[in-house]
Amino acid sequence: MTGALKNRIWSGYLIAFLLLSVSYFLIFFIVRKLSAEADGVSHTYTVLNNLEKLKGNITDAETGARGYVITKDIRFLTPYENSLKDVPKTYNTLHALMQGNSSQLQKLDTLNRLLNKRLDFISTGLAEFKNNGFVITDDMKAKQELTKNTMDSTRLYITKMKNEEESLMLERKTKLSNFFSNTVLITIASLVIAVITLLYSIILYQRQSKAREISDKKADQYGTELQELKRIEKFAATGRIARTIAHEVRNPLTNIALATEQLQEMATTNPDSTMLLEMVSRNANRINQLVSDLLNATRFVQLIFTEIDVNQLVDETLEMARDRIELKHIKIEKDYSNELCNISVDAEKIKLALLNIIVNAIEAMEKEKGVLLLKTKKQGSKCIIEIKDNGVGMDDDTLQKLFEPYFTAKSDGNGLGLTNTQNIILNHGGNIKVYSKPGEGTSFQVILNIADNEAEKLAKGNLLPIV
Repeated sequence: MTGALKNRIWSGYLIAFLLLSVSYFLIFFIVRKLSAEADGVSHTYTVLNNLEKLKGNITDAETGARGYVITKDIRFLTPYENSLKDVPKTYNTLHALMQGNSSQLQKLDTLNRLLNKRLDFISTGLAEFKNNGFVITDDMKAKQELTKNTMDSTRLYITKMKNEEESLMLERKTKLSNFFSNTVLITIASLVIAVITLLYSIILYQRQSKAREISDKKADQYGTELQELKRIEKFAATGRIARTIAHEVRNPLTNIALATEQLQEMATTNPDSTMLLEMVSRNANRINQLVSDLLNATRFVQLIFTEIDVNQLVDETLEMARDRIELKHIKIEKDYSNELCNISVDAEKIKLALLNIIVNAIEAMEKEKGVLLLKTKKQGSKCIIEIKDNGVGMDDDTLQKLFEPYFTAKSDGNGLGLTNTQNIILNHGGNIKVYSKPGEGTSFQVILNIADNEAEKLAKGNLLPIV
């Protein structure tokens, strides 16, 4: 990941964090305001209830006193007596609630004087009524108008105070509604920021995953190319060693063979000498043949190119191994590509290379249990032939040495079959891959160029300069 990309990632997350922090701070601030305004509305309702209670107290006092005067029943004085206790309590409650509101406190003080004045009128009237033998006097009648005016003023002040509180409540409700609206907007904005941050994270993750995937593919590709280069280098080194050995060994062998022939002509009368000389000659010929086989497996191959369909080529190779297949009762499965996949190759030599692989696969499988899968497919400018068995498989150590000359796990093998196979395929500009695990079988992939590509170039040059 480049430094610029890292900076963009961190910048994006930092901006998102700051925006979310600001939105959450605003939400916190508005919630506090909502709580304060809600408390204000609740406070107003409490004030209104107490004003109504105060009005009810003075009304109850008047009603009780009037009932007592009319009926002369002392029980009617109970509301009046209760009001004498409740009015001061309600006043004190309102006085505490209205702290901080000077206008309402002034009205409350005036109201309190009116209430006390009204209660004094009632108290004086009741006392005068009792003292005059429960008879309404002219003086009491004269005071009725003053009493009415006091009561009207009391109701008026209570109404004014209620109107002012209702006005405050309406203002607080408006603020409350605005705060609610702002809270919704900020919440939506926070949600949008969160969604954008999530999308930003997903996009960054996808970009990083894609970049990582591309890097992994490149690494795998480089690893595969490196392995192929090592294999080609190893093959080239083997060829150079083989030619050096052939040059250094064949000259002495030729001298030994010539000397042996002369000694055989001279030692005609001695049977033991003849037998020993024949032994020397036979082993010299054997060494010479081994050197020739090694050279044939690692040298440049003279190729005669023809164009052939890959499916036909595999079928013809399979026919060459028909006897071995029937002898071990091997089941053949084919998965040929329907796409036209012609390759330009030396057909006989490619068949020999494929035959070596098929024979090895047959020998690795149990009789009557073996399944040989032959698959072809076109991939870009390449044609792939896969030969897969369900045999014993190979471990990693065997896979590393598989194409080395004279390496074999067979008791009767010379270890040059797959070396020769690799030589043929590499000389065609192709590639060979092996996948295997012990107990899970082995899969060979032969990758060749489609006709009119690299194979055509090889046909013009006839040789692949890899050694």
